[in-house]
Amino acid sequence: MSFAHGIQKNGLALDSQLCFALYSASLAMGRLYRDLLAELDLTYPQYLVMLVLWERDQVRVSDIGERLLLDSATLTPLLKRLERAGLLRRVRSTEDERSVVVTLTDEGAALRERARDVPQKVGRASCLTGQQTDVLKESLWQLRERLLEVA
Repeated sequence: MSFAHGIQKNGLALDSQLCFALYSASLAMGRLYRDLLAELDLTYPQYLVMLVLWERDQVRVSDIGERLLLDSATLTPLLKRLERAGLLRRVRSTEDERSVVVTLTDEGAALRERARDVPQKVGRASCLTGQQTDVLKESLWQLRERLLEVA
């Protein structure tokens, strides 16, 4: 018998909360990624930064932050750790010295190949079909956009 089984269905029951379903799924996903990324010596937030750079190298810090919904106070320490690990370089833009451009090193670019199977491993662990994954992602993107509009 689940904990929620004996609870009268009401708006304040934990298991009826969309936020808790998202939060607990995110925690579970984070645990999976922690295990998968350990062999790459990356944390999940670092992996997200690397994904942005693997899509397009030479990206302004502000663009990375916008893409990941991270402020500079959160993003800067991530970038510094990745730079110390030899995966990227941060350089002031020659066009606008207020702007910092992030570029992959050869080691950072090579890490992409080692990370290539991470999405497939996550897919297998989720037991979702490709179509189910696409539907879920689209629903979550729509939810995110709606929430950002009102936040």
